[in-house]
Amino acid sequence: MFLDQPIENLPQTSSLTKRRFKKLGLKTYRDLLNHFPSRYEDYSHIKNINRCRPGEIVSVIGRITDAQNQYLRKGMTIQKVSLTDKSGQININWFNQPFLIRLFPVGSQVAVAGEITFYNGSISIKPHEYELIRSDQPPIHTRKIIPIYPTTSNLSSRTIRAKIFYLLNGLKKNIYSNELEDCLPGEFISRWHLLPEKEAYYSIHFPADLLILEKAKRRLAFNELFLIQLSSQLTKKHWQNEKLGFKFKLDSTKKVLMDKFINQLPFKLTSAQEKVLQEIFNDLKKERPMNRFLQGDVGSGKTIVAAIAAYLTYLNGYQSLFMVPTEILAEQHYHNLKKFFEKTDFRLGLQTGSHKLNKKINDFNLIIGTQALIQKKVSFNKVGLIIIDEQQRFGVIQRASLKAKGINPHLLTMTATPIPRTVALTLYGELDMSIINKMPPGRKKTKTYLVPKTKRKAAYRWIKKMIITEKNQAFIVCPLIEKSTTETMKSVKAAKQEYNYLAKTVYPHLKIGLIHGKMKAKEKQAVMVKFKKGLYQILVATSVVEVGIDISRARIIIIEGADRYGLAQLHQLRGRVGRDNKQSYCLIFSDSQNKSVLSRLHYFTTTNNGLDLAEYDFKRRGPGAIFGTQQHGYNLNIGSLFNEKIIKETKKAAEIFTEKFSLESQPKLKKRLKKYHRRLIARD
Repeated sequence: MFLDQPIENLPQTSSLTKRRFKKLGLKTYRDLLNHFPSRYEDYSHIKNINRCRPGEIVSVIGRITDAQNQYLRKGMTIQKVSLTDKSGQININWFNQPFLIRLFPVGSQVAVAGEITFYNGSISIKPHEYELIRSDQPPIHTRKIIPIYPTTSNLSSRTIRAKIFYLLNGLKKNIYSNELEDCLPGEFISRWHLLPEKEAYYSIHFPADLLILEKAKRRLAFNELFLIQLSSQLTKKHWQNEKLGFKFKLDSTKKVLMDKFINQLPFKLTSAQEKVLQEIFNDLKKERPMNRFLQGDVGSGKTIVAAIAAYLTYLNGYQSLFMVPTEILAEQHYHNLKKFFEKTDFRLGLQTGSHKLNKKINDFNLIIGTQALIQKKVSFNKVGLIIIDEQQRFGVIQRASLKAKGINPHLLTMTATPIPRTVALTLYGELDMSIINKMPPGRKKTKTYLVPKTKRKAAYRWIKKMIITEKNQAFIVCPLIEKSTTETMKSVKAAKQEYNYLAKTVYPHLKIGLIHGKMKAKEKQAVMVKFKKGLYQILVATSVVEVGIDISRARIIIIEGADRYGLAQLHQLRGRVGRDNKQSYCLIFSDSQNKSVLSRLHYFTTTNNGLDLAEYDFKRRGPGAIFGTQQHGYNLNIGSLFNEKIIKETKKAAEIFTEKFSLESQPKLKKRLKKYHRRLIARD
């Protein structure tokens, strides 16, 4: 297949350029074809030289009448070229590109696109693009709407454009003409008024006009989102056909025991927790495995809901596995949950890199652990429930490996990361969704302030007072580990530098710790244990402290360079404090003077609801890291999760497909789907 060829096969392409393509993640011709433009320049306005006016963006065509290098001081050169058509002459200057003189011999016919300028009584064009005119080749870089591509260092948009033109030209040849045939059923193309796929690919890269460009974008976005939606629908259908390895019951005897356990908890469940528990209980009684996604703010009580589900699993004679992203979080859950099961026969185990249960692993009813749970040599007898905390921290393969430890067990995945509704509809369409949208009573909202530069010293004095008089602890979070040498980043706080400054200058008499992502896991673990024990009064950190850590005396968090974080991430960081009924504080600092940025940060100071913050940021800043391949198994090249209309259309299309069609009857779609199917259901 032409498009499945490796990028190394590109003709007339240097090995260095090929390496740069790979750096962009473009390993095959198909990858390159799906590297869509980020914007376009309109050079379709072709004018005679005598009709050009200053400020216009145009293409001009003429013959080279003069071309020479002019040498300046310090090795600088100017390439001075005169271009003439039947109406007049125009000057063109390039800088430090002496090869152009060889490329433009006198008498050659050239097209140049750029901005018309007028200087010292003569008309010039500031060149944006150029190309020699050849009778056997249509325009690529001038005289039309030109695509501008996302690039990496030393790889120009011009080079990418030329190579994609080569691919599209190759696809026009008869031998390859069927490689872009439609993968969608014909009735879908008619129902949703979609461009043919081949036309969409040509028009996304080299559109004839802006109208056809929008149609091309819509078609290729429909493709991408439909494949994701169909993947979810097929996965859900597959799961619904799975038979449970172990069947659960909630009879009167078990209900009495469940109620007794819930009633002896040191707090009353919120109505939101009770609602979610009922949804989980209903799932556990069904003939097929539960696949539920539980979303709830930091501190909303997801962990105890999971523990109650694990207790019901125990009452049915089965084992539960609870996987978390870090060792310290595993230990935290272990010690917290152990208190709740003290009056029962329920046995809790801990399986991490430094704490192994070995042969006794099947003696425990709930095992809390890290990726040590999915080691090949670790096996379990009767796993009935899998719980995954902060599921976005795990890849598809890790989640599948954990589920494989049981025979079609129930699955409960949880996250404190606020996820906008359209994102959840698309990325987790195969899962049943539950939301804990109410916080436990008595929990005080963390007071949040955007602190101006002029009050930084006063803030430092206040923090010191709170640490000494109230015995509080504080996090100080920086965006970088080490100071950047990049000019625009020099003012951004770095953890190592800030640690030294605070320890030597601001708080020389306080005990300060440092933690960041470049430290080894054991080093980070040791620092967090010391902070938890109160051996550090201040912990300087990067966002490595974002997830799950519960330090009861940590009631102050300072976030430097707050404009560099999304609101959802700021909210996650703020959740490191305010874990009890005592007042906590979040101070955010930013050097930005941008009104939009400051407005966003002010919104954060007044809003404590994670979902509201996520929706606000999603609409203004985009999806960001939500769509990484590690979490979901695919990248969105052109599909937009802002577009609720197309999301609903593709969801409807996926539902119709699963009702009326089979993958076997659509071989092109089946092949395409394999690249997107994040739940690995090839056996379907």
